[in-house]
Amino acid sequence: MAIEHAILVSLLEKPGSGYELARRFERSIGYFWTASHQQIYRVLKRMQSDGWVDVRDVPQQGRPDKKEYTVADLGQAVLSSWIHEPIEPESIRHDLAVKIRGAAFDDPAALIHEVERHRSAHTERLAHYLAGEERDFPGPEADEDSPAAGPLDAGRELQHVVLRGGIAYERMTLAWLDDVLATLHRLAAAR
Repeated sequence: MAIEHAILVSLLEKPGSGYELARRFERSIGYFWTASHQQIYRVLKRMQSDGWVDVRDVPQQGRPDKKEYTVADLGQAVLSSWIHEPIEPESIRHDLAVKIRGAAFDDPAALIHEVERHRSAHTERLAHYLAGEERDFPGPEADEDSPAAGPLDAGRELQHVVLRGGIAYERMTLAWLDDVLATLHRLAAAR
């Protein structure tokens, strides 16, 4: 996947300015595909010149006009073509896993703090995902006046299934890190 595809998806979900798009990358898409603000603006400019996105000036009171981007027909065709192409399953590069294996040749206890740090980061990310799910995808008991209440359209349903994948991944990672910590503590005690 290229950043262009992530931008096209985000703009199809909701048109917006480069700034708004960068904020979306920080809040949701960025957990699966990261991009800096500068990179997003640079790619948007190229996508506009290639005819993938359209831009219009939106007047703002007391501030300069903002540029709002939408997906052009050519951009929709590019995304459609990409969606229909097969992709290879991703390989994971996992530095921590290599360190854990390498600890057999050093002091396993030396990794306990690092694994705890990773566990803390994944705990925070899981909490963020769960809070987002509660906010954006409340259960059927939600207040019917809530903007998130009612049946989900296809786009929202697919956003939710990706979020559920992130939640499952974080839960799996935390279970694995708990197993790693138990193993490291056991090996350290046996030394």
